[in-house]
Amino acid sequence: MTFGREADEATSFAIMDWFVEQGGSFLDTANVYNAGESEAIIGRWMKARGNREKLVVATKVFGQMGEGPNEGGLSRINIQRAVDASLRRLSTDVIDLYQIHRWDPTVPFEETLDALDDLVREGKVRYVGCSNVRAYQLLRCLEWARSTGRSPFISLQPAYNALNRAIEAELLPLCAEEGIGVMSYNPLAGGMLTGKYRKGKELPAGARLEAFQFYHDRYYTDQALDIAERFLEAARARGATPAQLALAWVLGEPRVSAPILGARSLEQITDSLKGMEIALTPEERAAIPAIPSSRWVGQDPVYDR
Repeated sequence: MTFGREADEATSFAIMDWFVEQGGSFLDTANVYNAGESEAIIGRWMKARGNREKLVVATKVFGQMGEGPNEGGLSRINIQRAVDASLRRLSTDVIDLYQIHRWDPTVPFEETLDALDDLVREGKVRYVGCSNVRAYQLLRCLEWARSTGRSPFISLQPAYNALNRAIEAELLPLCAEEGIGVMSYNPLAGGMLTGKYRKGKELPAGARLEAFQFYHDRYYTDQALDIAERFLEAARARGATPAQLALAWVLGEPRVSAPILGARSLEQITDSLKGMEIALTPEERAAIPAIPSSRWVGQDPVYDR
């Protein structure tokens, strides 16, 4: 999401170069990230490096890419047009994982799943997944795909971190039961768990909570700020940076397949990924300051936008 906004093309190339040098192979983007520039940067980088076949490339569809009524959402016409545009920007002939970015209440989900299945059969997409959906919505899609022989969602991309535990109530148990991979985003809670935002201080200009209202609504509360302060103290006590401990906390949930990290600099990603070296026992993880899981059940504002 940072590529083409906080990270220019040269910085984005450096981040991806370092990532694959460490053994990384999964890149997640979306058509709406910076009006397609994130996909375009990834496409130019893969073409320059000649490494497309060594990577798993994921992108998403839903975001409004133009002013017309058929330039956003999950209708058949937008999905058909959007996938071709993403393929062009990514400079590839197939997308490994094509995800709906969120639920579209204006389109029958059967139409969406049927259109996605066509893309799989046409060879434009290998697998399909979803992001920002509720448990009942995911289950409806899985049951319909199962009963009709359509391509099922194989993955879920939800927000998850020590300040947002909404998925623990229903989504994580459902995904474990159905064998759905969980690639959670926001491990740093939009920067809240890094010490960037402090009680009584103004939001830094250009920061994610300042730039995106739904991030502000999701995380910027007195309770979250108090927990974030204690989280910083826990990180210092372990001799880790807050970003490293935040990533380790997410990795300590066995039903999470992998966290998704965004970075605006090479220094950020090299610091954050060191969190993979921290192995928390269940008891250690439980002792780390985190918002009570019951606080977030069914209340994440991103699902109601």
